[in-house]
Amino acid sequence: MQRISKPENNNSAFASQNQKHIYTVSEITQVIKGLLEERVGQIWLEGEISNFKAATSGHFYFSLKDQSSLIGAAMFVYANKSLKFKLEDGLKVICFGKVDVYGPSGQYKIIVENIEPKGVGAQQLAFEQLKKKLGREGLFAIEHKKPLPQMPFRVGIVTSSKGAAVRDILQILKKGAACVDVVLRSVRVQGEQSANEIAEAIADLNNLKNIDLVIVSRGGGSAEDLWSFNEEIVVRAIYNSALPVISAVGHQINTTLSDLAADVFVETPSAAAKIIVDRKNALLAQVSAARYEFDLAINDIISDLNNRLIALTHMLKSPRDRLFEKQQQIDELFSALNYGMRNSLELAGQRSSALVERLEALSPLSILSRGYSLSMLVPQDVILRDAAAIKPGDKLKTVLHKGTFTSIVQEVFYGERNA
Repeated sequence: MQRISKPENNNSAFASQNQKHIYTVSEITQVIKGLLEERVGQIWLEGEISNFKAATSGHFYFSLKDQSSLIGAAMFVYANKSLKFKLEDGLKVICFGKVDVYGPSGQYKIIVENIEPKGVGAQQLAFEQLKKKLGREGLFAIEHKKPLPQMPFRVGIVTSSKGAAVRDILQILKKGAACVDVVLRSVRVQGEQSANEIAEAIADLNNLKNIDLVIVSRGGGSAEDLWSFNEEIVVRAIYNSALPVISAVGHQINTTLSDLAADVFVETPSAAAKIIVDRKNALLAQVSAARYEFDLAINDIISDLNNRLIALTHMLKSPRDRLFEKQQQIDELFSALNYGMRNSLELAGQRSSALVERLEALSPLSILSRGYSLSMLVPQDVILRDAAAIKPGDKLKTVLHKGTFTSIVQEVFYGERNA
């Protein structure tokens, strides 16, 4: 490649009186390209994006402009595939790259290796862009929110089986609402593929029978730790859930997009469990209040009938003997009615107590306390229901009423249970 020498005075370096060199278009383009690479090299460049276009190849082409100038830019797919935010016209950015000359057109442009939004972090910009997009689609609309059931008896939980979130939820339910059956769908709650696992778990719980409510939860963390709950696939899974969803991602300041899409969101996993306990207590209070009002209404009826009888007795002066006989019969009827009503109320109370006890007995926590255990295949954390799912050498994790242990399968018996 031939270079143009620096001019020593105001005379052109391209042609002198003693020597004349005629360049081809390709040659002068290469000379300009070489000068740019030598004199400019890699730079940071600030500007506003315009004329943005994403090619089918995955490459990005756009212009960078300020108040008076414009330069073309290209960001190839190897550099843009890790972008967390969306490039769009009007976005002010800071780019890092090298200035290059495109031979066929003779135009110079910057080949962008890295790009950052000016004045705001890339992650925050991605959050705002996705929030705006999903908001326009109605994923956060109040009219789409589903009411929670009056009393959820079977709850699905999407969280890590090894985290603090599930322990907090189970402890509160055991103490305040042991009648609630829990179905745990263990997932990763941060890192690569965690968003896909969370979305898939929500869909799986929707396909199960008799699930009343879904809790999506984790035990807090930094904004980066919580990022899975800002992913579009998770937000859409919550929005598309036919079951009511409580978002219980442990945080105090930042609100995730999952919070906005959920039917109810709370700041901690414990608060999600407390909602269920409060609903159980509210239901029992309603039953007690209804029983009291029923008893009061029966007493009012009896009292009214008695007053009417007294008034009728005063009106009938004769024959006195017949009146006394009818009055005695009415007293006996009143006594029998009062006894029957009170007996019915006592039976209703006994049935209510028996129902609560049966619900408490159905809890998996209560079953474990009676000597049963729960085994899962490790590391899949899949609950075992059939011996055909395991083979000798498999590692099992067994949950007891108090504590857990792991074991290795020595022999597997299929078919009928051994005596």
